[in-house]
Amino acid sequence: MSSEFVAGVIAGGGLGWLFDRLLGTSPGGLIVFLLLGFAAGTFNVVRAAGATGKTGSKPYRS
Repeated sequence: MSSEFVAGVIAGGGLGWLFDRLLGTSPGGLIVFLLLGFAAGTFNVVRAAGATGKTGSKPYRS
C-alpha cells in the first residue's frame, strides 16, 4: 500500500515540475500538484485498505 501513496506523490510532483517548466511558474505548480498528489495517494491507500465506510450490511435498528 505504500507504493500507492508514493506513486501519487511522485506523479503529482512530476506533473507540477513539468507544469512549472512549461509555464515558468516556479514553484507554484510544484507545490499545488504535490499537495494534489498527496491527497490522491492518501485516497488510494484508504480505498485499497477498504476503509471507505461501506460495510455492505444493514445497520441495526431496534
